[in-house]
Amino acid sequence: MLKKKVAFYTMGCKLNYAETSTIARKFSNLYYHHVPFKSYADIYVINSCSVTKNAEIEFKHIIRSARNLNLKAFIIVIGCYAQLNPEVVSSIIGVDLVLGYEEKFKIIDYVNRKWFLKKKYYAKIISKKTYFPSFSVGDRTRSFLKIQDGCDYKCSYCIIPISRGASRSESMENILKNIRFLFNKGVKEIVLTGVNIGDYGKNIYGENQRLYTFFDLIQAIDQIQEKGRIRLSSIEPNLLKNECIEFLSKSKHFVPHFHIPLQSGSNDILVKMHRRYRRELYQEKVKKIRYLMPDAYIGSDLIVGFPGETHKHFLETYHFLNELEISSLHIFTYSTRPNTKSSTIQKNVSKKIQWKRNQVLRVLSNKKYRFFCKKQISTKKTVLFEKNSHNKEYLYGYTENYIRTKIPLNSYNSSIYENTLQDVLMKKVDKDGIMIAEPIN
Repeated sequence: MLKKKVAFYTMGCKLNYAETSTIARKFSNLYYHHVPFKSYADIYVINSCSVTKNAEIEFKHIIRSARNLNLKAFIIVIGCYAQLNPEVVSSIIGVDLVLGYEEKFKIIDYVNRKWFLKKKYYAKIISKKTYFPSFSVGDRTRSFLKIQDGCDYKCSYCIIPISRGASRSESMENILKNIRFLFNKGVKEIVLTGVNIGDYGKNIYGENQRLYTFFDLIQAIDQIQEKGRIRLSSIEPNLLKNECIEFLSKSKHFVPHFHIPLQSGSNDILVKMHRRYRRELYQEKVKKIRYLMPDAYIGSDLIVGFPGETHKHFLETYHFLNELEISSLHIFTYSTRPNTKSSTIQKNVSKKIQWKRNQVLRVLSNKKYRFFCKKQISTKKTVLFEKNSHNKEYLYGYTENYIRTKIPLNSYNSSIYENTLQDVLMKKVDKDGIMIAEPIN
C-alpha cells in the first residue's frame, strides 16, 4: 500500500508547535509519510493563528503555497483562526476541512471516516472545556511541553480567551511523567508552554478549585533526577511571584530566562488594556531578577498604537523601557480583533504613526540586546547546539540565558557537538548580532 504524504505548518506561538507535533504523531507511519511543508504532499495540515490581522493575511498566503505544490491536495485547517471563523476559513479556495479546538485532536477520525472527500466541510465548533495534553518531539534539540491552556484574563485587545476558552491545567503527575519521558528520549531542553502558565493549577480533571499553584509545579519539577534544562515561556508579571523568582535563582533545572509581557509603559494605557498590574510592579520584578540573577535574559512584549495611545503615552513607554534593565523586546503593532473591548474604542492611531513607533522600539530593542550580549563577553556559558541544517560555516545554539551563539565549523567537528550541551567561552558579538564562542575542552 502506497503511503500518503502529509505535511504540517505551524503559525503563531510555542503552544501551537506543541499541539502540531502531538497531532502529527496521530498520523501513523504505517499509512502516512511525513514530508516538509515545502514539498509535494497529499494532505497539508495548517495550524492557524488569529492573534493579529497580519496572521490571517499570512494564513491565506500559506494556503496558496500548498495549492501551488499540489493543486489536488487535501488541505485541513486547525487552530485559533479555524475555531473563531470556521465559515470564513472554509470559504477560502483550497481549504477542504476545518477543525476547531476539540475536533483537531480527532483529526484521524475525520480522515479515516473519509470526511475529507466531502469538499468545503467544517466540523461543528463545540465548547473549549476539555484539556488535551501536548508536547513536541522529533528532530528538535528542545521540546515544547504544554502545561496549561486557555485564559481567564480579559485583556481588552486579546482574542485568545474567545478562541481557547477558560484557564485549565494538565495534572502535575502527567507533566512530571512527560518531562522524564522527554529527557529519557534524548531531549536536552524543555520549554514549558501555555496561554497563561502562571495561572497553572486551575481546572485539573475538571475540578473547579485550584489543586496546585505554579510555585508548587516548579518545585516538583526541580526534584526530577533526569538531566536536562527547563525553560519558561511567557509569564504574566503579576503571576511571577517573588518566591518563584527566588526559587528559580537556585534551581538545578530551570535556566535564567524570563519572558514577561509588559504591553505598555504607560499606566493610562495599561488601564485601558485591562492589564492586572501597573508599570511599578513590572519594574519591581525586573529589579528582583537582576539582583538575584545578574546575567538572566529578560524579554518583553509590547503593543504599539493601541487606541488612544498619544505621543505622551508612547514617550512614557520609551523612557520607561530605556531605563529598564531588560534584554530585548518583542514588538506587536496593534490590530483590531473582532469581539474584543478595544475594538469599540474610537481613538485609532494611524498606521503611519504605528509604524514609526514600532521602528523606534525595534532600534531600542536591538541596542538593549547588543548591550546585554556584550556584558557576557569573556564569561563561561553552556550552549545547547542544534542539529546542523546544512550550514557550512557555523554551528548554532543557545546559552542558558538565551544568547544566540555560534562556533566556526572549520575549527570543530559539528557531529560531536550537535544536540549536546557544551561549555563555551563567549568571545565577541558578530555583525549579525550572534555571539561567536569557543568550546572549552
